[in-house]
Amino acid sequence: MLSPLDVRRLDLNAKWLGVDTLLLMENAGKSVADYIKSKYPSAEKIVVVCGLGNNGGDGFVAARHLATYGYKVSVVLVGDSRLIRTEIARKNWEILKQMNFSVKLTEVKDSSAFPKLEKELEEADIVADAVLGVGIKGAARGLAAEAIKLINEVKEKRKYKIIAVDVPSGLDVYIGEAKGPVVEADATVTFHGTKKGLDKYGGEVVVANIGIPPEADIYVGPGDFLAIPKIISRDPWSHKGHFGKIMIVGGSKFFSGAPALAALAALRTGADLAVVYAPSGIASVIRSFSPNIITVPLEGEFILPEHVDYILSDAEKYDAIAIGPGLSTNEESLKACYEIVSRLAKEKPVVVDADGLKALAKHGIPEGKVVLTPHAGEFYVLFGEKPPLDVSERGKIVQKYAAEKKITVLLKGHVDVISNGTKVRYNATGNPGMTVGGTGDVLTGILAELVTLTDDIFQAACCAAFISGLAGDLAYREKGYELLATDVVEKIPASLNVIREFLAK
Repeated sequence: MLSPLDVRRLDLNAKWLGVDTLLLMENAGKSVADYIKSKYPSAEKIVVVCGLGNNGGDGFVAARHLATYGYKVSVVLVGDSRLIRTEIARKNWEILKQMNFSVKLTEVKDSSAFPKLEKELEEADIVADAVLGVGIKGAARGLAAEAIKLINEVKEKRKYKIIAVDVPSGLDVYIGEAKGPVVEADATVTFHGTKKGLDKYGGEVVVANIGIPPEADIYVGPGDFLAIPKIISRDPWSHKGHFGKIMIVGGSKFFSGAPALAALAALRTGADLAVVYAPSGIASVIRSFSPNIITVPLEGEFILPEHVDYILSDAEKYDAIAIGPGLSTNEESLKACYEIVSRLAKEKPVVVDADGLKALAKHGIPEGKVVLTPHAGEFYVLFGEKPPLDVSERGKIVQKYAAEKKITVLLKGHVDVISNGTKVRYNATGNPGMTVGGTGDVLTGILAELVTLTDDIFQAACCAAFISGLAGDLAYREKGYELLATDVVEKIPASLNVIREFLAK
C-alpha cells in the first residue's frame, strides 16, 4: 500500500532512471480514459473536474483521450489557470486550450462561478474527479471543498457515475480517512499501487500500471531523500546540534587516517560535530588532518577495555556512534569494541565498520539500532556465508541475516545491498575506482551523520550508499580510477547538490 511519500519517491526515482514525469502523467490520464471507455461505452457527456496540481494534470490528459474516443467532454478547472502548480500539468492544460472543437473548458476562479460547474454537472453522464490527489493532509478546504460538495449534491439528482482519478478528492491518504468533504466515488482508477483509505472511499478500485519501472522501487534514487528532509533544506533558525553530533571510536598505533576520513565525511555530509575518540599516540595526528576534527585522546596505543566506561559515559552527548575505522585486530581492542556496541545498541544508532566488524564476528552481533557495513569478505567473516555475485541472490542472503540478527546490513559491492530484514534495496552509484583504501571509512561517516537526521535507520543506510557512490562517481570524472578517498570526501557536497537540484526540478 503506497503512502504519499512512496508515490513521490517512485515518480522521482523513475525520472532518475530516465522515465519523464510527463510520460507518467500521460499514462495515468489515458488509463482513466480507457477505464471509462471500457465501462461506459454508451455514455455521452463526460465532465472532468480538475484541480491546480498534478492530479488535475492527470484529468487534463484523461479529457484529451476521452475526446479522441468520441465523447462530449467538458473540463471544469477549480481555480485560476494562471495558478496551475506544475509545468507538466500546465503543458497539458495548454494542449486542451487548442482543442476548442472537442473539449469545452470552464474556469471556476471563485465561488461566484459555481453555477457554471453546477450546469455542467447537471448535463453529465460521467464525472471524472481530478480535484485533489494524494498530497492533502487533513480536510479539503476552500474552492476544492465546495466543488466536492457540489459534485456529491448534483449526483443525488443526476445519478451520474463518479470515477476518481488516483484517489477520491478529499481523502487524506496519510491516515486513510476523510476529515472533511470527500467525493462519493463509484470507482477509482489509482496508479501503480493501492493507497490507504481506498477500500472505504474508493468504490471499485482499479490499479493502473502507468509505466513506473520496478527498478524505481528496487534501486535507491533521489526520491528516497524525501524521507530525510533535513538533508534537503535547513530551517534558517537552525543551530548547532540540530544536524547531528557524531562520536567516532577508532584508530590505533597502526592506523590514523581511517577515523579522520570518517570524521571528515560526516562533516561534509552536514554534521555539526564529529569527535574522534582515539589512542593518545595518534590523536594529534588525526587532529592534524583538519582543524574541523575534534579528538579526545585515550591513553595508550589502542582502544582498550579500560576505556569503555569513559567512552560510554561520553556517548550520552552524541546522537550517533561510528566504531571500527582503524581500530586494528588487537584482541583487547576487539573486546572493547564489542562491549561498546552491545551496551549502546538499544539506545543510539551505532554504525560498525572495518575492524569493528571483526570484533562482532568474534564476540557476537548485538541486536538493536546497529548498522553493519561489510564488504563481501567481511560479510563472510561475520556470517559464515559468501555472498554470491548474482545481485538478487545477494539480496536474499543479506535480508536473511539482517532478519536473523535484527539489525540493518549494508553490503558494499559493485551494487550495494541494504536490508533491515524486512525490506531490501539496492544501490547502483559508485565505480571500481572506489576500491582504494579509505572509501569504506567515508561511507561510515556519511551514514553516521544520516542516522542522526531520521529515525529510519534503513532509509539512512540506503541514502548513505547513494551519496557515497555518487560522490565517488563525481570524483571519477576528474581523477579517473586513480581517485583517493579524500577525493570522495570532497565531492560529498557536490553529490548532495546534485540530489537537491534534481528534487527541485
